[in-house]
Amino acid sequence: MYLDANHIIKKKITFYSNNSSNANQLDIAYGIDEKFFLGCAVSISSILMSNTNLEFSFHIFTNHLSCDFEKNLKLLSEKYKTNITLYLVDDIGLSKLPTTKNWTIATYFRFIIADYFYQKIDKILYIDADIICTGSLEELFTLSFEENIAYVVSDKDAIWWDKCATRLDEIKLSKSYFNAGFLLINLNKWQEFNINDKALELLSDTNKSKKFTHLDQDVLNLLLLDKVKYLNRKYNQQVSINYELKYKNKNNTYLPNLDQAILIHYIGPTKPWHTWANRYKCSQYFINAKLQSPLKSTPLLPATTATQMRYCSKHKMHQKKYFSGIICNIMYCLKKLTKN
Repeated sequence: MYLDANHIIKKKITFYSNNSSNANQLDIAYGIDEKFFLGCAVSISSILMSNTNLEFSFHIFTNHLSCDFEKNLKLLSEKYKTNITLYLVDDIGLSKLPTTKNWTIATYFRFIIADYFYQKIDKILYIDADIICTGSLEELFTLSFEENIAYVVSDKDAIWWDKCATRLDEIKLSKSYFNAGFLLINLNKWQEFNINDKALELLSDTNKSKKFTHLDQDVLNLLLLDKVKYLNRKYNQQVSINYELKYKNKNNTYLPNLDQAILIHYIGPTKPWHTWANRYKCSQYFINAKLQSPLKSTPLLPATTATQMRYCSKHKMHQKKYFSGIICNIMYCLKKLTKN
């Protein structure tokens, strides 16, 4: 499967447009659909708020446009005097690739990003839109790739790595398996090793793709084996808000210490911008960033899908909001019955 980003990008909108060349600028890219518009805007705002002494240029690849989203990006770019560029993607060519209820076709936009910026810049930081910044990213400006393709951060723990190694039939993954929500990419090496074509070929093979439960994250772990350098967990500290459901005592939750994190990654189907998740301590990093941003009056998002309604019900019951929990559960059942 061949991917040509220049033919896939249908439209480009740039906000602020500071045309001065800055060699010390870090380019940061996101690949999203409309469900992540709010998360992406707050993510950008959190980076800018936490790094007022550094220069960035942001690039958002999406298959959907929204006047409200464009308005928020314009406000962000003007407030922080930073370039933000929006790219409208034609995703038809990616439609045959596997997806899940949690991972949509937007997960493959990172391949478009790597292809588009090759020969334009030397490196780019790809991050998921459910990541919030709480500290300095200055170290990322000066890292040397040497002969490596990317800087990454490990996913979960050694038990998980062993499971991935077994599932993907690659023993070396038992030493470490990375989360693809953070990729500081050496674009020249990425192209040299033909990562895009190899990844899309594997994902297009229906026989091989069955074992890729984590889609392109699995594939990238295989293709980048021995070609990455690992950064401290603080650059992709993962936390699932659904962990809160495991414990009745909120002081005894299975949550990592987020105070030392620089980039907090909200994994899983429940996000801090959901109306049923904003009260938890771990969500406050997002909520605080939102309140200090031009999006402070933007409402949080209600449950719209069956999966969201199911988790909304569980969280409401956990929070002892029993009536709301019952209503959410009824809505979930109706949604499942109508298969919408």
